[in-house]
Amino acid sequence: MKSTFLPSRFFIVCGLLILVLALGFAIPILFPIGQFLLFIFLALVLTDWMLLFQAGVNLSGVRRLPRMLSLGDENPVYLDLNNDSNLTLRINVIDELPEQLQTRNFIQSLTLQGGEMASIRYDLRPLERGEYSFGVTNCYATGLFGLVERRIQLNQSPMKAAVYPSVIQMKQMEMRAFERTTTRDGIKHIRRIGHSYEFEQIKNYVAGDDFRSINWKASSRKEGLMVNQFEDERAQQVYCIIDKSRVMRMPFKGLSLMDYAINATLAISNIIIKKYDKAGLITYSDKIGATIKADNRPTQLNFILNALYKEKERPLEANYELLFHISSKLINGRSLILLFTNFESAFALDRALPILRRINRRHLLVVVFFDNTEIREFAEQDAKDIEGIYQQTMARKYLSEKAQMVLTLRQYGIQSVLTRPEDLSINTINKYLELKARGLI
Repeated sequence: MKSTFLPSRFFIVCGLLILVLALGFAIPILFPIGQFLLFIFLALVLTDWMLLFQAGVNLSGVRRLPRMLSLGDENPVYLDLNNDSNLTLRINVIDELPEQLQTRNFIQSLTLQGGEMASIRYDLRPLERGEYSFGVTNCYATGLFGLVERRIQLNQSPMKAAVYPSVIQMKQMEMRAFERTTTRDGIKHIRRIGHSYEFEQIKNYVAGDDFRSINWKASSRKEGLMVNQFEDERAQQVYCIIDKSRVMRMPFKGLSLMDYAINATLAISNIIIKKYDKAGLITYSDKIGATIKADNRPTQLNFILNALYKEKERPLEANYELLFHISSKLINGRSLILLFTNFESAFALDRALPILRRINRRHLLVVVFFDNTEIREFAEQDAKDIEGIYQQTMARKYLSEKAQMVLTLRQYGIQSVLTRPEDLSINTINKYLELKARGLI
């Protein structure tokens, strides 16, 4: 009896029968009709219950999860169901989702003929890193008349899946960065001016090639112009430094700025290694967090992925003196440093600027910080009263201050990227490719 439930159809029919019996007091002919209908209803309920709970009726199934879930992306989950009986079943599926998702209205419906199999797909968008636990899959099956439901529980052993930084986004960025045959939105292909020092091959001259690259000896042998082709320098050190302080806890579309930075770090680290440079990782706030020395060995990306998975925000201010110590003691040799942080006011930048200038003397520093998209959307709305005009004026002043920060950093020779959180990965990769194309690293 614990598996027996009554659907809404049962209560609707009960309500109609009660109405007919009640009207029987005013219209006597309706009372015996109501009694007859009540008898038929009870017989149908009993028949439905016996059909659902007979020995041959069974429902089996399994839940299929990805090997790892990607933070901030739509991750597909599949429920494979098999009706092992000859009875047609209408099924409402309620899957017990992880508590981190805070989903309380999940339900999927389908109809399975006898012996039929079906697969249900639904997408999950996790907004926190960590381990997610899936509970029981509750299937509420109704039979011929739909007056009784039988609960069948599947996947009774808890299933766990870890939410890692976005591997899906990493693969998408890799495809865009290395796509040669088509032009995709987002990744800029920047023309190189001048030469790098790494010789790649000798090729036939085509219009637009630099005359200084002509290889006269090879041209004389081939009886046609041949040019030397060079490639980007390799094995350059690139460190991603993530600020874990309280300024990175601001949420946009469910993800904190730190989580956006973590996804971007994984994506650009993959590009760096594919470009034969060395990728490293350092996190800090009031104290040093994860430290991974720059390298391009095959296991480096896995080390970075596992380190990013464990990182947590801290509720304290960032220690910029500690940042300078990191850049001078933990990073050997001149390197490209991508600093993921955020400045909400010019005062915050002015406080950090002396340290950033000292770091930029030793390394090539790129400060990556965020545009507040919610304030920008508010500033673009029409003001309806005096208070609205004042609020939008302050919003535009804030946006102007953000743009001024970029100019201030440029004035002191510091590279910067001011980006929307959702465009962080694309803009950071573009900046890396630009600096590489210009031969600055």
